[in-house]
Amino acid sequence: MNKFTFSSHSWIKIALINFCIVALAGVTLRYKINFDLRAVNQKHLLYAHSNFAFVGWVTIILMVLMIDYIGKYNVATNFKKYHWLLIANCFTAYGMFVSFIIQGYDFYSILFLSAGILLSYFFIVWMWKDLNKVEEKSYATIWYKAGLIIWAFSSLGAILLAYLMARNILIQDLYFASVYFFLHFQYNGWFLFVCFGLLFSFLLQQGYLPSVAISKKLFMILAITVVPAFFLSILWLKLPPVIQWVANVTGILQLVVLLFFVRIFSLFKNSTRHILSSNTRILWLLASVAFILKIVLQMLSIFPYLSNYAFGFRPVVIGYLHLSFLGIISFFILGYINQLFYQRSGRQLSVVGVFVFIGGVIIQEVILMFQGLEAMNFSPLPHANILLFYCAILIALGLILLVFSIKKPKELIRN
Repeated sequence: MNKFTFSSHSWIKIALINFCIVALAGVTLRYKINFDLRAVNQKHLLYAHSNFAFVGWVTIILMVLMIDYIGKYNVATNFKKYHWLLIANCFTAYGMFVSFIIQGYDFYSILFLSAGILLSYFFIVWMWKDLNKVEEKSYATIWYKAGLIIWAFSSLGAILLAYLMARNILIQDLYFASVYFFLHFQYNGWFLFVCFGLLFSFLLQQGYLPSVAISKKLFMILAITVVPAFFLSILWLKLPPVIQWVANVTGILQLVVLLFFVRIFSLFKNSTRHILSSNTRILWLLASVAFILKIVLQMLSIFPYLSNYAFGFRPVVIGYLHLSFLGIISFFILGYINQLFYQRSGRQLSVVGVFVFIGGVIIQEVILMFQGLEAMNFSPLPHANILLFYCAILIALGLILLVFSIKKPKELIRN
């Protein structure tokens, strides 16, 4: 009887192709801002771009890496069910992408969105059961389980948003609160917690035993603050004083996270050249810098003037979201993928592709920052929109080079 083979490499390539599609949609959005493109509805494409980025890229790649994780520990499970679940997830992701472009938030897009949420619940239950079978001491399974719980919780924001759009309920505060609810618990919960699980599992595999103690302490801080930190996203609402106080304390408490980052850096200080590939070192370094910036920015948002400025000016919001999505999550994941390939085959992702992608992201963030300063009466940056269009091209080009650099896998998970 032939055994089913689960190919992590193949699914990683599919996820990266999806990331390319996200980037090309971003290029189209930036093109339409600068040039005439009447055939494209900007708002509809923006919905497609953002939803596909979450479902088609980050969700799929994190699912694949978690499946790869339980495969490393020879967990007795049916990997075929995960394979078909990933196929179904891809189908809903592409269904969302196309339907959002055609009709925006309407029947078919909401149908695919609902199907995607339902599939996520299946994955959460299956993965939870399989994580219970893993025997290792990195504390990674706790990170993964917390990420799964928060993923399910974040879906409430998406469900409420879909309901508001379907019913054409035009309550602006409720609309933005549901958006920020979903974004917060995706970025700072599901995405971030799984990434930390991957990181600490990797550290333990390399023999860094002190990382376990750091993992536990860091987990406690982020787990305790992840819910109240949501209030930092909605300080522009007229919240009760006690909620504002909780948000302020949370913003300050999360600064403690930076102390643990210093300790993580110290673990790599003497051995990083022998363990990490060059691509992974630069990607993880930049992801760490972006994470530190995010923590500092969250703390600064407790000041009313800065909070109103941050959430009231579009370039600042876009810059912050891209800092989290590209600077933290995507940089880390690409670094992890690169290290995975490096350890299994001795090959890296395209060095040129990595640096073109990084260059596009960094320049884009700088331009968005300068655009944000315009709200504080600074001189506008000349030709900012056309420069952002070129940045979008660089990001897409870098990702395309990364996809073409993926070679045939050597290791597969058999079931």
